[in-house]
Formats: sequence, structure tokens, C-alpha cells
Amino acid sequence: MKVEVIEKLSALITAAFGLVAALAWNNAITKIFEDFFGKQSSIYAMVAYALFVTIIAVIFTLLIGRASERAKRASPQFIERIRKIKKK
Repeated sequence: MKVEVIEKLSALITAAFGLVAALAWNNAITKIFEDFFGKQSSIYAMVAYALFVTIIAVIFTLLIGRASERAKRASPQFIERIRKIKKK
């Protein structure tokens, strides 16, 4: 039970930090948009912002996913190399 509670707390804390980071990035990107396009609150400006953020999110999600897959594939090879070194 104790391990399960720690795992859940870890997941919740990680999600909370992710939310804080997302809000910080949202503010930064909003400011960049305001600097480039002025302070517009039209539906077109909001849709353009949403599309921009979505494209950035998709690109980074793909990059992180690929990096994760590479790390998973490399991990067994890395462990095997360490075992061979220890045997020598």
C-alpha cells in the first residue's frame, strides 16, 4: 500500500509540475504573439494561436516519443556492454 501511495503521489506531483510548465509556456507564447501581431482578441487571432500551439505540441510530442523509443532500444544493448566489461 505504501509503495502504491508513493507512486500515485509521484504521478500527481509530476503532473502538477507539468501544468505549471505548460502555463508558463502559454504566457511566453502569448507574449510573443502579442509582440508580433499586436494585442488582438479576434477569433482569427485566437484560432491562429491555438493552431500554432497545437503544431508545436505535436512536433515536440513526436520528438520526445522518438527519443524515448531510441532510449528503450539502446538500454538492453547498454546493459549487455556493461556485463561484458564486468566479466573481463
